[in-house]
Amino acid sequence: MRTEVVSEPGLAERPNEDFAAVALPASGQGGCAVVLDGVTPPRTDTGCLHSVPWFTARLGGALTELTVSCPDLTLTEILSRAIARTAAAHAVTCDLSHPRTPQATVVLVRWSAGTVDHLVLSDSALLLEYADGSVVPVLDDRLARLPRSALATDELIDATLRNKEGGFFTAAADPSVAGRAMTGSVPCERVRALAALTDGATRWVERFGEGDWGQCLALVRKEGARALVDRVRMLEEADREERTHLGRSKTHDDATVVFAEL
Repeated sequence: MRTEVVSEPGLAERPNEDFAAVALPASGQGGCAVVLDGVTPPRTDTGCLHSVPWFTARLGGALTELTVSCPDLTLTEILSRAIARTAAAHAVTCDLSHPRTPQATVVLVRWSAGTVDHLVLSDSALLLEYADGSVVPVLDDRLARLPRSALATDELIDATLRNKEGGFFTAAADPSVAGRAMTGSVPCERVRALAALTDGATRWVERFGEGDWGQCLALVRKEGARALVDRVRMLEEADREERTHLGRSKTHDDATVVFAEL
């Protein structure tokens, strides 16, 4: 098995709010990958004493441990328990009902001798490469499907869209949001590789249009996860002033790529 993890902050002076992990159980059977993209609040008012990196580290650590140690649980149950565990760690000191309480997107994958199970919540992406060479993206596109007018102000997003019906969902403090995630299972013999990417890395496809999802995974397989992040950085720099590519609220974003060849 080949695995590779690259995670880079958008700016060197700011902490990386992404989380990435690959775990291979001591039994030698199967494994898992976890990728989170912390949601940067537009202002410092979050009702929480803790930073987004604190939250993603706690939630990512819980997801990794539970996925490895509890193979009898579904990924939805694992995400629900991990959110509850993380919320309990700061419920006494923080207002977890605040709409900007620390939160994150989630990609969670678990593979065994029988199946590859997957879960995606919000706008990070999972790519599955099948044995026939085709690449299937697993995407939660609810945020992307919202009209741009609905995203006009942070207050409007908080009031009507964030973790609400008709809007989009992230992992914050409510364990029930796990039931909103996109989930699925594929026979293990059908999947030969996978890649999980935060939206700082998916920009290569979704913002800059340098290739499709199959070409994106092929790039990671051939040149490595670092090559994809480096290419995104070059494209961002070239478009720094013009911002000709819509949907970029910031020049650079934290970028994470996890690749596993099963």
